[in-house]
Amino acid sequence: MSILRDKNILLGVTAGIAAYKTAHLVRQFIKAGAKIKVVMTPASKDFITPLTLSTLSKNPVFSSFTNEEDDEAVWNNHVELGLWADLFVIAPATANTMSKMVNGTCDNLLLATYLSAKCPVYFAPAMDLDMYKHQSTKHSFKKLASFGNTMIPATSGELASGLVGEGRMAEPEDIVSFIESDILSQLPLKGKKVLITAGPTYEAIDPVRFIGNHSSGKMGFEIAKAAANLGAEVILVSGPTKESVSHSLIDVKSVISAQDMYDEVHRYYKTSDIAILSAAVADYKPKDVAAQKIKKAGETLTLELEKTKDILKSLGAEKRHQFLVGFALETNNELEHAKGKLQSKNLDLIVLNSLRDKGAGFGVSTNKVTFITKSNEVIENDLKSKADVAKDLLQLILKQINA
Repeated sequence: MSILRDKNILLGVTAGIAAYKTAHLVRQFIKAGAKIKVVMTPASKDFITPLTLSTLSKNPVFSSFTNEEDDEAVWNNHVELGLWADLFVIAPATANTMSKMVNGTCDNLLLATYLSAKCPVYFAPAMDLDMYKHQSTKHSFKKLASFGNTMIPATSGELASGLVGEGRMAEPEDIVSFIESDILSQLPLKGKKVLITAGPTYEAIDPVRFIGNHSSGKMGFEIAKAAANLGAEVILVSGPTKESVSHSLIDVKSVISAQDMYDEVHRYYKTSDIAILSAAVADYKPKDVAAQKIKKAGETLTLELEKTKDILKSLGAEKRHQFLVGFALETNNELEHAKGKLQSKNLDLIVLNSLRDKGAGFGVSTNKVTFITKSNEVIENDLKSKADVAKDLLQLILKQINA
């Protein structure tokens, strides 16, 4: 999954021959999971039609302040367009448009939207060789950068004039890749490795039956997505679950038993910066696993159980530089038990939730948690989606790490 997934991207198209590439650029943004709206300068419609970009973006294309062909035309609000966008990408950015951006000239909808936008702005220059090298163009590059805009450099190649040299707009795939890399480089967990566990474990009784629990893995998967969206390289060790995730920064390691999870977690723990253990690991397992299916032979069946290895405690004992987070699902004396677990297992933070809270626990998309820090700070939260709980957790971890 791309870091651009679910981002609102406003694509500004200006009047250069490279405008023909914007059809493919829209497709690349859609492929990355982004939502796209397009605003064009009036002259750019000579190079690519609004119909093409509207069809590909699945949104109306804007090129004037009103639809002049509509007697009941409403105002195309440039302020709302600017506020809607998480990113504004101007491609191609002609020398003419860049000069206007520098000087605050506002003679079309695209420029009015640019002056209203509060989001990051990227621009991809496209023009002929001598225009690209001209001092006025270089001045535009510097001024736009000083305004906080980010240039996606042009490449060298054959130009519309027949000349060969610098000025060719970056290819759509490279524009998307550039923006993804730029966003990732600014994220707070860039360069950090985060180890996360999720789901239940299944402890075999025989080849057919097992001891397990009702954990769905939803919370752990949401934490993994939240961490990856902050730039972290994530190892997600998951027990059996129906949950799935597709993200370039998340590597899922599937396991079955508590021993499997213990082994896989210890494989990656030493090189991890943060470990968040949200899995519901079995505390006990059958001492002896039958080689064949146990036949029904009486009114009762007695199983002798033995403790599984305590993964969280073992990580606490080995902790060096890692920030270690545990989860506690309790049914009584919740706060007391969670604080005891925080201390006994050498954790930096524990997330407490109770089965007594409506909307919390296994198999649901919401959770109601309390965060308890190593300094004994207790932070209670309202019922939220597990996605929002995951975001809150990562923000608290960042605050604790940077304190």
